[in-house]
Amino acid sequence: MKHSNSLRRAMLSVAALMLLQGATAWAGMPVNADALNGTSGEAPPLAGSRPSLGSLTPRPASALPLAANPAEQAEAGAQGDVATLMQLIHDSQLVELRTTYNASYGASLFFYPPEMTYYVVLFQDKHFWRVIRSQDEARSEAIYADFARQTAQLADVEIRRMQLEAQKAFIERVIAISEDRARRLQADLDIARTQQARVDDYQRQVQVDARSLNAQKAQAQAQLRDLQRQVDDLQRATEAGLPGSSRR
Repeated sequence: MKHSNSLRRAMLSVAALMLLQGATAWAGMPVNADALNGTSGEAPPLAGSRPSLGSLTPRPASALPLAANPAEQAEAGAQGDVATLMQLIHDSQLVELRTTYNASYGASLFFYPPEMTYYVVLFQDKHFWRVIRSQDEARSEAIYADFARQTAQLADVEIRRMQLEAQKAFIERVIAISEDRARRLQADLDIARTQQARVDDYQRQVQVDARSLNAQKAQAQAQLRDLQRQVDDLQRATEAGLPGSSRR
């Protein structure tokens, strides 16, 4: 019996030593920061006008690794709230109470009836930014109101940028239209000037021709008068001495 008790104590000592070594090895294992922070290459969780239920593939909180220190444990707990919210959205368990949009920023207030829990979400460009979980309705409403104010403030610069981009694009379109109109008017003016030059040349040539023709006409008239006188003289000479010739 004495030997049996000694053997039993020895076996218990060995088992305790093995457990202690295993716990020490577990505590010394490096923590996967990407897995803890939810940045292991997965797309950020989506949010939006009404978060697309079923489009998310949330990782359950149980899949998060154990944290090695209190700070990492707190971070893992925060990630757990996000994962819980994602799972509830995925399972269509949340009621959307309020949503505010300002440009690409938005805030939503969700309610989970089975636990009487509120989730307040701040997001930008359909990506979760902040998630607050609370069972205090008044506090949740206050946080939502604060998030909504933040979206308005944050969106001011973005809205101003969009307005400036639209104004710039509008001015550029007006410039393009004006340039095209100017090119068309210049082309018409060039054609008019070319045609005017041709008309001026034609008018000068016509005037030269008219003066030449007028001179030729005057010369022809003078020649005709001379020929008529010559014909009359010859006619009189031919009819000289004939009866009635004196009448001419």
